[in-house]
Amino acid sequence: MEKFIEYILQFGNLNKQQIDLIKSKATEVELQKGEYYWEAGKTVRKIGFLTEGVIRVYFYNNKGDEITRYFIDENHLILSGPTIDEIYTPSEYLSAITDCKMIIFSKQDWRDISETILDWDNIIQKIITKHHSEKIARRSELISQDGTERYLDFMQKFPTLINRVPLSYIASYLGITQSSLSRIRKNIG
Repeated sequence: MEKFIEYILQFGNLNKQQIDLIKSKATEVELQKGEYYWEAGKTVRKIGFLTEGVIRVYFYNNKGDEITRYFIDENHLILSGPTIDEIYTPSEYLSAITDCKMIIFSKQDWRDISETILDWDNIIQKIITKHHSEKIARRSELISQDGTERYLDFMQKFPTLINRVPLSYIASYLGITQSSLSRIRKNIG
């Protein structure tokens, strides 16, 4: 819980009463490796913050291939759709690659916090903007790079993930085959 509060405080000020309210609305949960945080086609009714571990965001293309779209690591907020009031049914899966610890809020509890803490929406918007910028920076270069450049870039941008994420997921994220990734790793090793 403290990791979440420390993270939030980087984006705005909260007094003890406000922090106590947030803590009273939050639930700490653990996801075991392989468990889903959410599944495609099932309505999402919670907001999460990852304090420990790695989650993979993936989908199936029209050929039935599993495509890794993104990795979520520590200190990331996982919102439930474009707005808190919207009923959100994702087309992607979020699955724990490692054992994970999360702070979870129901949508109603999140709404209660938003209605009670005047600056809450502003704080959350700053976090969303930061995460969105990071995501765009991480993905945009993949388009113009060859496989080796993509992997080197991945190692630079996700240094803590190289030894925590299976190679098949990294290859999928980079848009290359696992055998290509193995060759690239051997050539730069």
